[in-house]
Amino acid sequence: MPVSLSPSVALPNRWAGAVAVYAAGLMQGLTIVSFPASGALLRAMHGFSSAEYGAIFLPQTALAIVGSLLSGVLARRMGLRALLRLALVMGAVAEGLLASTTLLAPGPAYGAVLAAIGFAGLGFGLAAAPLNAYPGILFPARRESALVVVHTMVGAGFAVGPLLGGALAARGLWLAFPLALAGLAATLAAAPIPSPAAASASATAVTRDGRPLGSAIFWTLVAVAVVYALCEGTFSNWIVIYLQEERGVPAPSAALALSVFWAALVAGRLVVSALVVRVPARVVWMILPVLMVAAFLLLPSARDATSGIVLFGLAGVACSAFFPLTMGIASARFPAHVPWVSGMLTAALMLGVGIGSFVLGPLRRLLDLSALYRASALYPVVLLALLVVVTAKPEDKKKS
Repeated sequence: MPVSLSPSVALPNRWAGAVAVYAAGLMQGLTIVSFPASGALLRAMHGFSSAEYGAIFLPQTALAIVGSLLSGVLARRMGLRALLRLALVMGAVAEGLLASTTLLAPGPAYGAVLAAIGFAGLGFGLAAAPLNAYPGILFPARRESALVVVHTMVGAGFAVGPLLGGALAARGLWLAFPLALAGLAATLAAAPIPSPAAASASATAVTRDGRPLGSAIFWTLVAVAVVYALCEGTFSNWIVIYLQEERGVPAPSAALALSVFWAALVAGRLVVSALVVRVPARVVWMILPVLMVAAFLLLPSARDATSGIVLFGLAGVACSAFFPLTMGIASARFPAHVPWVSGMLTAALMLGVGIGSFVLGPLRRLLDLSALYRASALYPVVLLALLVVVTAKPEDKKKS
């Protein structure tokens, strides 16, 4: 069935724009994951403590939140095309700074890592509005599927990044990892991207109508995004450290486990995108936190590379489509405010990821990661309670 085209996007530009937008989504995943993927190497190279390593995610979180909050406003003022290019430039700067750490002493290197991950977070936040608005503008007849594809591309970046970084590091060529990503981001920033009038109109509507701010459903969805992100951040940003330092897994296998987590997340999104054609999206939405509980409780039983890879794969499946489904539900509930709402939910996501990543560093002085993973099963239990609240809202049932 042919995909109808928004009247504001010319036919010759549609596919070129789609390639650029989806590649930009891939780039955002690669940029964000390059830091946890390089975590063990950075700690070995510069002697960062567990608390110092956990703290590097604070500037990422803070600036991702700032960028996300600004994203909807800047989409109106700059347009989606310029905003997406700015986000890609931020990624190029982040990877350049990460590469520079090989030339620095531990103190300055730590400062460079903090600056680099801050730029990465800012770029990720700024990309929220264009990456979530463009799919519906380019493919309005397949809006939900197009949105899932963008999130799948971000997840693909998360999956590919650790494999690429780990393979290069094993050959003593880690420096090529951030340099290649910097070059890719710069290239994409110069790629042809359409600038549809529909994007600006959607962003402008937010300033005229602030109804999402007064909606209990909206703020419950924000809480859902934060709590979900606590789960994702706890799973993902400590995989390599957990398997290498507590289970004695070799670095390449630990990097593979991180990649499997993101690969399972990507595969899960693809499966769910097909599944929701026959099964109500909210049913899948409710099932995924149950899988998260199982993953948290089972992770302490990982004793070697194989079991670690399998269990982090389960965690990836559990996380897979949860945030895209949340974004889709929010977008359907507030269709005139997609850039602004997507920016707010991305800010909530990054807040939760940062908290989930940071708190484990200081807590490791008291408990090992096995115990902390087990205790983290409380997060998806709270998440389930929030989902019950969302699905029980009378004004939201008609959107099911």
